[in-house]
Amino acid sequence: MSIRHPFILSIPPAALFFFFATAAVRDSRRFVVAKYRITSPKLRKKCRIVMLSDLHNKEYGAGNGRLLQAVREQEPDLVLVAGDMVTANGEKTRIQEPLAFLRRLAAEYPVYYGNGNHEYRIKVYREDYGDIYDTYARELRKSGVRLLENGRVYLPEYHMEICGLEIGRRYYKRLRRTSMDRQYMEKLLGRADKDCMELLIAHNPDYFKQYAAWGADLTLSGHVHGGVMRLPLLGGVISPSVRIFPKYDGGLYEESGRRMILGRGLGMHTIPIRIFNPGELVVVDCETCAIP
Repeated sequence: MSIRHPFILSIPPAALFFFFATAAVRDSRRFVVAKYRITSPKLRKKCRIVMLSDLHNKEYGAGNGRLLQAVREQEPDLVLVAGDMVTANGEKTRIQEPLAFLRRLAAEYPVYYGNGNHEYRIKVYREDYGDIYDTYARELRKSGVRLLENGRVYLPEYHMEICGLEIGRRYYKRLRRTSMDRQYMEKLLGRADKDCMELLIAHNPDYFKQYAAWGADLTLSGHVHGGVMRLPLLGGVISPSVRIFPKYDGGLYEESGRRMILGRGLGMHTIPIRIFNPGELVVVDCETCAIP
């Protein structure tokens, strides 16, 4: 039995196209601020984190002035980058725009950067990208950005450790998911410190269960771009891995008492549109609490 909705059927196709096209143009040019609150008895004092991901060379105003102002308005203690600030595009790859923006951020805030699959691609495939990654990484470090390539840094003020996870290309395959065991993460990062708050920057959210099992108290991720287009009740439609209605498309998730915040990103690349899905600047208020 077919189900027909007389209102939908009465809308001319041209009107529907105009409606979606207008939404795409509007949402591809703007971003919103998403705020979360996380508590942990391991934390020594509260801190506010701004998280950026998936900018993909996009600029909001000259020199990303609008985005920089939005960060300033949040008055963060730390700025964390969850990867894909650049777009890997062979000879056309540009690093000037994200470098200029990150230099300005690092002049005002401590910035910790975990690579995404695009940075990793530029880094590994030197036959296509030459020394672009070396230049990018060197300039980031010169500006004061802490680039965490499977690295860890302990912040005694907060009793927090920030870890940047960089996984291999096989974990970004399209259409199918490669399994990951716990030993893989320990090989890359070592064992988690159970005493302090472990904050993991991990670009790909698909492996949240593995991140939680490793010991990440809070994971910050990106990669999925909010599912490109978002539909009521259904959420994000498609991921960069070409999975329809991905399990993780944006927001707060929990696994065995450990949490992941998945940002919807700020830019675009393979599917260069956003529909009902504006870019997102993520703000996380981490606060201490009593041991339950």
